[in-house]
Amino acid sequence: MALTVLALLAEQPRHPYEMQRLIRQRRKDHAAGSPRGLYRAVERLERDGLVQQAETGRAGNRPERTVYRITAAGAEWLHDQLDDLLSVPDTDTPTFATALALMAHLSPRTAARALESRAVLLEGEIAEMQAHLDGLSRRLHRVLLIEVEYLMALRQAELRWIRALAAEVVNGTLGWDPEAIRAGAGMLPTPADTSAGEP
Repeated sequence: MALTVLALLAEQPRHPYEMQRLIRQRRKDHAAGSPRGLYRAVERLERDGLVQQAETGRAGNRPERTVYRITAAGAEWLHDQLDDLLSVPDTDTPTFATALALMAHLSPRTAARALESRAVLLEGEIAEMQAHLDGLSRRLHRVLLIEVEYLMALRQAELRWIRALAAEVVNGTLGWDPEAIRAGAGMLPTPADTSAGEP
């Protein structure tokens, strides 16, 4: 959220309501969170000296609105953060990877059904992203939509992989015995184990 706010203010000074409108207009909701979160982010950024109030005004009977601008420190922080995030990927293990690591505790049938459900959800996300790209690419420069292309490419790759994994589970090439695994006997034998009884 902080990055999104700073990026919008790097374009020009804005008030939070205008930032919210632009986030919706540019379909950046995935990078921004809730409207309440946006106001909290602005407060934190101001406290940290990364943004400052530019002006406060009222139009007609509307509530008073404060326009913020990015500071030199904010511009530097934005640049450094984006540089780091683009060059060094976040290696935190996602929840899905943890579920895959523990998948053998399900029956193959349940695992295949769960994987198929995820594949259907991914298909829906991909279709929605494609629709956004198709609609926005006529109004916005591609560089403003590049993260949607990236997220869509990740989901397309994940979809292909999940479909292949589900097929392996269904046809039995990725078989496992849940009972044996629960009993702690799910380890494959090592070469030393297989040769232990040989002369």
